[in-house]
Amino acid sequence: MNNIQTADLCDQHEEGVRVADPIGLRSFGGRAAFGGPISTLKVFEDNSLVRSALEGAGNGRVLVVDAGGSMRCAMVGDQLAVLGVKNGWAGIVVYGCIRDSHAISQMDIGVLALGTHPRKSIKKGVGETDIPVRFAGLTFTAGEYLYADHDGIVVSSEPLL
Repeated sequence: MNNIQTADLCDQHEEGVRVADPIGLRSFGGRAAFGGPISTLKVFEDNSLVRSALEGAGNGRVLVVDAGGSMRCAMVGDQLAVLGVKNGWAGIVVYGCIRDSHAISQMDIGVLALGTHPRKSIKKGVGETDIPVRFAGLTFTAGEYLYADHDGIVVSSEPLL
């Protein structure tokens, strides 16, 4: 799904897509365009559930992590991104930070985040899985579809590609 063009999806499916507000999510992964069914996490400065999710079969899904917009630690680093690649995740969208950005830029996975931070997160296993999460003016719901490229993020209740 590297041929995703969100502008074209918006043109072709005007009524069927919701577009994320441009809140400054930056592309860090080796895949600039990615998409697939959504799986969600709601966590705050604890990436234990991120690891658990990425250890499971991705089956082309996109992990959407609502980290509360925290800029105080990273939710994904190179080791977790490797798990994502190995287990077939199409991408990771983090409403927060990542680290090991240079290594992640070399991996075949899409990664969007607000920024980078060298500090690792705590590990207490606190958070919620596959619940609706809201940021960038959108609600992301498990089972819906997310498509991302350099122009932005679109979400649809039906597959578009």
